[in-house]
Amino acid sequence: MKALEEFLINIDESLIDDKKLAQFENYYELLIEKNKVMNLTAITDRDEVVLKHFIDSVALLKFHKLTNEKIIDVGTGAGFPGIPLKIVCPDINVTLFDSLNKRVLFLREVIDELGLSGIEALHGRAEEGGRDKAMREAYDIAVSRAVANMAVLSEYCLPFVRTGGYFIPYKSFEIEEELNEGKKAISILGGKTEKVEKLEIEGNGRSFIFIKKEKPTPKAYPRKAGTAKKQPLA
Repeated sequence: MKALEEFLINIDESLIDDKKLAQFENYYELLIEKNKVMNLTAITDRDEVVLKHFIDSVALLKFHKLTNEKIIDVGTGAGFPGIPLKIVCPDINVTLFDSLNKRVLFLREVIDELGLSGIEALHGRAEEGGRDKAMREAYDIAVSRAVANMAVLSEYCLPFVRTGGYFIPYKSFEIEEELNEGKKAISILGGKTEKVEKLEIEGNGRSFIFIKKEKPTPKAYPRKAGTAKKQPLA
């Protein structure tokens, strides 16, 4: 975990300590063990997991300090970026949201094994969660590393964000064309792109899109399951 430790120290040395490093070690072991019986990640080499999952997840902290925010990680998969962010910033409140119940059960196991509090793993589709009164516009920040274009991902995520909050997707380094194509959808859903921050780590490029929620998402959105992907707002 040396690379992770050095990365975080370069941001703020107070972000990492022995307990947190031990939690990352435990997380890696749980991930690899469970990956033997279910498909959680194609990346299993220890150094690659540290770089492409752990460091990539916490790289957001280079551009945005997290303190006490209520965060939802939409389409979290094996817990990225939500669990690494929670380990490093223990005072944030995190909801891990995924459509596959087997993954959610794994995430709950990780939460228990790592002794984390102020974090929950919930099962459901983003379109359903975004219409749930308990979840709609209930979060300060929505993050997602899910693979979907900006128009689709914005419809999945912006309904969760309160007015004044942010949707921050983790996207590829070359994002300009995709962002331009998603501009109309972002606007319809109540958001506005505030800035794009880029980072390259050992040849891996990442863009963080800071989309501010300027007004409530219209009641018509998100549309029913599958519609956003079939008919993206454009």
